[in-house]
Amino acid sequence: MDWLDAIAWNADGLVPVIAQDADDGRVLMMAWMSPQTLETTRRLGEAVYWSRSRQRPWHKGESSGNVQRVRAISLDCDGDALLLQVEQRGGVACHTGRRSCFYRRLAADGWQITDRVRRDPAAMYGEGTDE
Repeated sequence: MDWLDAIAWNADGLVPVIAQDADDGRVLMMAWMSPQTLETTRRLGEAVYWSRSRQRPWHKGESSGNVQRVRAISLDCDGDALLLQVEQRGGVACHTGRRSCFYRRLAADGWQITDRVRRDPAAMYGEGTDE
């Protein structure tokens, strides 16, 4: 059996992927992969996602330099979600310049920001662009 056949791809031919810091377990981001980007990720050892907005492969860090070096790839019990354990280069995973995309926590009075901006997004991407 081909290893890609074990994955339950959605109707768009994609699977959701969680990127987790391999050292401390912090969830860094959620993205999508196609069979081709998953194969490229496995071959390169760096995360390559599918950009739904741009409809093309997206090598994480291609603009910002914040590359994710993949240490392990795991498939969940249902075969419909992946977990990447990564070494986050540059210390920033989020296009907002934060370590994690999950920087807002729900409190009694609404969403609280829990992570500071570590790098200015304009310095990473230029005006009006993001990763």
